[in-house]
Amino acid sequence: MTQQASAVAPAASALATPVTGSFTDALGGTGTFAGTFTPTRFVNQNGQLAAVGTLTGTLTNSVGTTLGTVTQQVTTPLQASGTCDILHLNLGPLDLDLLGLQVHLDEVVLDITAQQGPGNLLGNLLCAVAGLLDNTGGGGALNGVVALLNRILSLLG
Repeated sequence: MTQQASAVAPAASALATPVTGSFTDALGGTGTFAGTFTPTRFVNQNGQLAAVGTLTGTLTNSVGTTLGTVTQQVTTPLQASGTCDILHLNLGPLDLDLLGLQVHLDEVVLDITAQQGPGNLLGNLLCAVAGLLDNTGGGGALNGVVALLNRILSLLG
């Protein structure tokens, strides 16, 4: 009875994210970087959410020659953008008598939502103020997010 050894490629991590880029090589052409970033944990870095993980990839010059490979632990800040609710006002139907002028107003719904992100100064400010009202201080909310993300990462890994 003979056994054959089979070479099985390791399964790619479901958490690996493709990373690509370009650079000017020594020949003056455009070289490329192709690889993956696999997060291993999340941290609170000076009050900002950051991912710590392994960057693995290959550098190739403009004529297709592989210049080298890299496997390095990196920490990269994560910028969350999104929205936060500022005001939700729901007024039922309203009938007014203003000195003989009858005004009927059907239901009015007013929603004010702030949009966070680069260049959205007012949205960032209003979301930060709204977050202060929800936060107990000391980075508690961010530390909670970090702990939750690390728990999810451990379940997926």
